[in-house]
Amino acid sequence: MTEDAAGDPWRVTEKDFRAQVRTSRRTGRAAAVVTVATVEGSAYRRPGAKMLVPADGGTVGAVTAGCLEDPVVDLAREVIEAGRPRLETFDLMDSGDDSWGLGLGCNGVIDLLVEPLDASLDHPLATLADGEPSTVLTVVDSADDRHVGNRLVVDPDGTRREVSDREPVPGAVRDAVAGTVDRLHGTGEARTVAVETDGGSTTVLVDSLQPLAELLIFGSQNDLPPLAGLAADVGFRVSVHSPRGAVDEGTFPSADAVTTGHPSTVADSVRADEHTYAVVMSHNLVDDRIAVETLLTETGVPYVGLMGPRARFEELRESMAEGGEPLPQSALDRLSTPVGLDLGGGEPMEIALSVVSEVLAVSNGREGGRLRDHDGPIHPRMSDE
Repeated sequence: MTEDAAGDPWRVTEKDFRAQVRTSRRTGRAAAVVTVATVEGSAYRRPGAKMLVPADGGTVGAVTAGCLEDPVVDLAREVIEAGRPRLETFDLMDSGDDSWGLGLGCNGVIDLLVEPLDASLDHPLATLADGEPSTVLTVVDSADDRHVGNRLVVDPDGTRREVSDREPVPGAVRDAVAGTVDRLHGTGEARTVAVETDGGSTTVLVDSLQPLAELLIFGSQNDLPPLAGLAADVGFRVSVHSPRGAVDEGTFPSADAVTTGHPSTVADSVRADEHTYAVVMSHNLVDDRIAVETLLTETGVPYVGLMGPRARFEELRESMAEGGEPLPQSALDRLSTPVGLDLGGGEPMEIALSVVSEVLAVSNGREGGRLRDHDGPIHPRMSDE
């Protein structure tokens, strides 16, 4: 966790949250996990957002804009003591009651799953750390209260897996939500599904978890640390591959991994193609050409950003053509140059913000335009079954 995030739950990223959950499990620290299950109306966080509430105080992350944190912490401590998950509904739409903090802009109905932290999350967290997706199914409401908290995990290949410390999701319920699971698996989306079986009504939270997005930066110059630091602050796993020696983790403290080697070895630093985004910024034409060519031909990373003006890219492309076969259009379509969004800034931090903003937009499947120019909701909403 970054130093800033350690003292401020509002700066906690998904990377920080997962690290703290793993630490709590490793050390035996009692805690509760709070997950946004459903939202109706306006809400600061979307379904799937999480907060960790350690029994010995403090919070990691946030699930609202500050409207519910105090009552949620109290509820989490009750759940830790009772040792049983529960679903709690908070209705913030009553304009005559400001006790939940409507003055903070909260105006919706939110269902929160609050559960003790236990071994049932160990396997999905390990899967995510390996760069693979995992989907967690949890019964949040049931005609039979004994089923609340039952859990099943879906592996990257679609295999359904029972987990420690929880009873499995009943087979009939699992079969009834199979279509939703298949559709959501690997998307990073979360939603609840209500089904009817011979055992009565059951509501399941289908929580599709993705590996952390990774930013691979190729370079070693002084403009790299601002980019690495900002990318880490917004939650990217940051790796740096330097074409020059004499660099290590101390050179780039914001990076999760630092490697050195010839530009042609940059592909070795790509852990998971689908979730990795690369920025090439060594400012050496030959090194950049080799790195770009390697990333576009030897990996499947969906995005390669190249620092520098268009004229420099044309020079680089001519150099590629002279060296052999030109890159196919399908490879060039993954290249973004000049890298970054048009924010108009020229200072190092402004340039870093421009680059990280574009990478973040691409990783979220967006173009990066102004929200006021978009019709409809800020985030896409999944239609009902």
